[in-house]
Amino acid sequence: MRLILYSKPGCHLCEGLQEKLEKIENLTFELEIRDINTREDWFLAYQYEIPVLYLSNPQGEDVREQPLPRPSPRASVQQLEQMLRKYFPND
Repeated sequence: MRLILYSKPGCHLCEGLQEKLEKIENLTFELEIRDINTREDWFLAYQYEIPVLYLSNPQGEDVREQPLPRPSPRASVQQLEQMLRKYFPND
């Protein structure tokens, strides 16, 4: 499983979410950070929305990306993990 975080440098909400995601110990996932400044389509889609979180779930040769609800910036690492657990297969 892979979590994709659409972000940009200097975004404090993005940095805070990234730090919390990196502290989660009870779920196994790869964290991919996508800087929206590197692609025009990402920038146009997410410039007013970041941080945006997706779950990438490979299914055979098809890779599906599912948008996840935006967690509260005040959510603790444990609350974030609990929210993510709803979207992960039994880990």
